[in-house]
Amino acid sequence: MNERMRHARIARGSQEWLVRAIERYAREHMIDVASTRSLRVYVSEWENGRRAIKGRYAEVLRNILGLTDEELTAGPIAATPTPVVDGYDELIGRIDSARNVSMTLVQTFLDQTELLRTFDRQTGAAGLVDQMAGHLAKLEDALTFAVLPETRRPVAVALAGAATLAAWQALDVGAVERAWRHYELGKRAAQEANEPMYLAHAMAEQAYVLCDAGRPALAVDLVRAAWRAGGKRLSPRLQAWLHAAEAEICSRAGLPDDCRRSLDKALACLPKGAEDRDPDMLSIFLNHGHLARWRGNALSLLGDDGAMSSLYVALDSLDPTFIRAAAGLRCDLAQAHLARGEFDQSQEQLRQARLLAGRTGSVRHRRRVEQITGRL
Repeated sequence: MNERMRHARIARGSQEWLVRAIERYAREHMIDVASTRSLRVYVSEWENGRRAIKGRYAEVLRNILGLTDEELTAGPIAATPTPVVDGYDELIGRIDSARNVSMTLVQTFLDQTELLRTFDRQTGAAGLVDQMAGHLAKLEDALTFAVLPETRRPVAVALAGAATLAAWQALDVGAVERAWRHYELGKRAAQEANEPMYLAHAMAEQAYVLCDAGRPALAVDLVRAAWRAGGKRLSPRLQAWLHAAEAEICSRAGLPDDCRRSLDKALACLPKGAEDRDPDMLSIFLNHGHLARWRGNALSLLGDDGAMSSLYVALDSLDPTFIRAAAGLRCDLAQAHLARGEFDQSQEQLRQARLLAGRTGSVRHRRRVEQITGRL
């Protein structure tokens, strides 16, 4: 039984849904696949472990289900054996290559992370599994064989940012263990680079894994530990981001007073103006429009009437390229309307959220849509 594939598929739909998704992917990428009748048999046999996943079908399923090769096949895909060479010669060769990592190449790594972040924001994470895995592998390789601190540090910074992005993408497609491991990688890289901002950010995002796993109290402890890890070296925008994250997690932990205090602190330290990128940490997007969305989210979880106005302000100012954020915002609005007994409005927001979650392949938002739908 291929449990990983089966669970990933169930999170998205039926076996018939997967068959249609394979056919759609094949048309869009001009790949030849079997007939619909044969694909139905293949899907059943793949999930029951009676047929190996290989060739073009491995590529198709990776991108549809957001799984790595190892997760997809419940074991690594056999690689072509590498020639046996002298171990020292190979090691020195890799060390020499790593020594030649220049700031130009590090900037290339950063640019690749930014490109993947943009694609993720606009189209979702499910189709980026191969690219993200390859990107992380190159960064890890560069860091593993770099010897001197002046070479290691910039690579570690780049790895910390990429690993945290990969973790959030994994969480979005429902690969929670992979998300946790990526956050651990990001934390180690941040510690290697002596970058408290990256460490605090990775810890706070990792707290969301605990929340989704039903451990919000432990998540509160982790996000507060992130504050201690960051110390006095956090930028004002990152401080506001951490306060907002703490507010949301406190709301999910049933701590309304702590939630409201954190929201007030976030507003107090957020820089003025429409700019949303943190120049010291490009993974942070936060301005007053984003904070209004976050405030509405936290208050909606508390059933607070003040959520509605914040959420509609956020909807009016939301960047149209933030597709996944829009799905979350629609879920927040559905929840806020439901708390007020406005069932028709709640259903309409859920309809929009479901469409947006489908566009990005977000398992996380689909689960939330179904949770709120179950309360109607």
